[in-house]
Amino acid sequence: MAEAVSRDGTRIGYDLIGSGPLVVLVSGACSYRMGGSSELAVALSEHFSVLSYDRRGRGESGDVLPYSVAREVEDVGALIEAVGGPAFLHGHSSGAVLALHAVAAGLPVPAVSLVEPPLSGEPDDGLLAAEVGALVAAGRRGDAVEHFQRTIGVPAELLVGVRESPMWPGLEALAHTLVYDLTVSADPPPLGSIGVPALVVASGSSDGRLREWARAAARGLGDGEYLELPGQWHEVPAEALAPAVRRHFLG
Repeated sequence: MAEAVSRDGTRIGYDLIGSGPLVVLVSGACSYRMGGSSELAVALSEHFSVLSYDRRGRGESGDVLPYSVAREVEDVGALIEAVGGPAFLHGHSSGAVLALHAVAAGLPVPAVSLVEPPLSGEPDDGLLAAEVGALVAAGRRGDAVEHFQRTIGVPAELLVGVRESPMWPGLEALAHTLVYDLTVSADPPPLGSIGVPALVVASGSSDGRLREWARAAARGLGDGEYLELPGQWHEVPAEALAPAVRRHFLG
């Protein structure tokens, strides 16, 4: 693991594998870095230098307060500078929206790929952020995670037994960062202003709401392409995703 130091002094832990043009993987809510051993990172590393990192407040990264989306964008900028840009960005869910914020801020990003960015156009994220934040402040981190997951529409069958699963302590540790994710998604940059080629991917097994949000994002982006691939709810496996991302970035 290496570290980059963001403008506010936050240390951001990252892994780097492969060689070639730089791709930064930006994770979504309830997740740590798309690690160097992840299937997507490994698959892309055949053609790219692939950087996976813990977003602030997670894993091996710090968390200088107060939080702001601008500071998360500065984290991405620090990573690109540490390795040497420019960098393609691949984001999942709220990480996809963060990638758009990074482009809008003028970071050296020639193209992006986005998996199901939660761009509903509805004012619900601010209310949910307040509710999750209140639960975290009350010490009810597990309830905060469960409330977030149920409210965003995680299928009930995926939540059965999750509190008893080995992953639960890690999810509770991320509870405060759910407010960050909701803040990122609540006020996205104008899509028409992005101006770089964007691939917007949806899973064929996600609900219609998520797929329609992805279609709408592709339509709203100045240079957007929509692609639906086989997968699970809100997830596309690396064997389907990596070739599409590679084609988009390398042509």
